[in-house]
Amino acid sequence: MSGLKVLIRGGGDLGSGVGVRLFRAGAEVIFVELPTPLVVRRFVSFAEAIISGSTMVEEVPAQKASSEEEVYALLKKRIVPVLVDPQAEAIRWFQPDVLVDARLKKAPPEIGLEAASLVIGLGPGFTVGVNCHAVVETKRGPTLGRVYWNGTAEADSGLPEGVNGFVEERVLRAPQNGSFKPFVRICDFVNKGQPVAEVNGMTILAQFDGVVRGLVMEGLLVTKGMKVGDIDPRKDPRLCSLVSDKSLAVGGGALEAVLSIPALRRKLCGY
Repeated sequence: MSGLKVLIRGGGDLGSGVGVRLFRAGAEVIFVELPTPLVVRRFVSFAEAIISGSTMVEEVPAQKASSEEEVYALLKKRIVPVLVDPQAEAIRWFQPDVLVDARLKKAPPEIGLEAASLVIGLGPGFTVGVNCHAVVETKRGPTLGRVYWNGTAEADSGLPEGVNGFVEERVLRAPQNGSFKPFVRICDFVNKGQPVAEVNGMTILAQFDGVVRGLVMEGLLVTKGMKVGDIDPRKDPRLCSLVSDKSLAVGGGALEAVLSIPALRRKLCGY
């Protein structure tokens, strides 16, 4: 294979925004994920390929791969391979030029600077020069998507971002530990007070009228307080399949970081 090789840890919506931008710019992108992904915005997450076998994020195709040979075969077809590989062991044989840690664990990673020529961390938990070469800001506001070549990202506030005045109430959370069972599907309209899911018999209700923008996979074992869904008050089902403005901004930051390194820019652009 030739060109710029990118490995992204975490195929949720932010990591997928990075993947879409780098793929469209011509990079060879692969994802590594958990055996049971925790993603909520599944229609815009490459991790969905682990759940369903294949997926499409804004016309960028992806498919689950189970071997090095399958990965390279898919890349030749311009299909994004997604591997079950929580420890990112694929780094050894794929030898990426760029590693993006998009898991949003908000804690220092176990893999650091040695993993690639450019290691990019998304959001809190990363320190430039210690466990990454660059950090991309993930917090909404004037710094969203900015690339830091020194220091760290802004600290996690612990609160979801507001949409049309709704903040915490737009997030569906598990009321107890157990198995998640949805009553609705992504893109469905729901009304305030409507049961949308349950965890071991304990019901989760919609807090306002809106569209279900995301749900974790049915049968996922969840813990109390874990985010299991997302309701959007804008009531536009098209938004369920669009990479968010935030994810695109973060993806733009990652692309800027790549293009800032002359050797990587030559691999990607040929000059």
